[in-house]
Amino acid sequence: MEFHLLLIFALFTAIVLKGSHASVPAELYWQSMLPNTPFPKALKDFLHPADIGKKNTFSFPEDYMSYCAEIYGKEVNYGVGYWPDNRKPISNATTVYFLYQDLLPGKNMRIIFLKSTNGSNFLPRKIAESIPFSSNKFPEILNYFSIKSTSKEAQIMKQTIEECETPSMRGEDKYCATSLESLVDFVAAKFGQNVQVFSNEVEEENKKQEYTILQGIKMMGENNIICHKERYAYAVLYCHRIKDTKVYKVPLMAADGSKAEAAVVCHMDTSAWHPHHSAFQILNVKPGGPAICHILNSDATVWISTS
Repeated sequence: MEFHLLLIFALFTAIVLKGSHASVPAELYWQSMLPNTPFPKALKDFLHPADIGKKNTFSFPEDYMSYCAEIYGKEVNYGVGYWPDNRKPISNATTVYFLYQDLLPGKNMRIIFLKSTNGSNFLPRKIAESIPFSSNKFPEILNYFSIKSTSKEAQIMKQTIEECETPSMRGEDKYCATSLESLVDFVAAKFGQNVQVFSNEVEEENKKQEYTILQGIKMMGENNIICHKERYAYAVLYCHRIKDTKVYKVPLMAADGSKAEAAVVCHMDTSAWHPHHSAFQILNVKPGGPAICHILNSDATVWISTS
């Protein structure tokens, strides 16, 4: 009897999924694990459609990659930053990083919120877990997705895997989620069911303009997890907790009148950071110096423990 009920439920779910994008198994899993946490649009965008199989749906237009390299140098993971006035080298421009002391109402910042052009989506957990995610099996991964080893896509994927395999720095707890279900498991293991999640809310993306910080900066919490969407053949999120980190919601007004509410992360202790981190070069400070903040990109999420 129990088997028949499960079969009926499975068939019903399949019918619902075929006719609507309203609910998918991953979302049902979310609801069971995080019943008090609304599903954020930043993650919902990675659910439909999920191409499964030996098909390469992963690409970055050449002009987009060149633009990111010009704006951010080698570190383009955050996907949001400031642009130079006349395309000068990054060392001569204000970038994604700024000092904590500048997080004040009235402060002007020239910002471009870049929306990722990577169309990769979450795979179901069983599919994602059946695909290797290791530098040791990289040729097998490329073969699965029919990606040439000499391509830019292969280079990007290799870098993502290496970032996930790199040991955590002092004070960091990191994890790469290869499915929505594994992301939920990681968050629930750290925070339980009392969780709030948010991301940027931006009216104008991919538009260069000056923003002014408005009154109403809100500190969301210090017990947090930040998840950045990596560049990969399917959705992979690099999630980490860093000691002495505060997150804020920051209201902004653009020169064209459009509004944004940015997710801002401020690292109060940078003593464990690599001395050649680009933030130090950009801001002309040293490890262990003043607190450093940055604005998250539109496909990143911030998780806050509310317990």
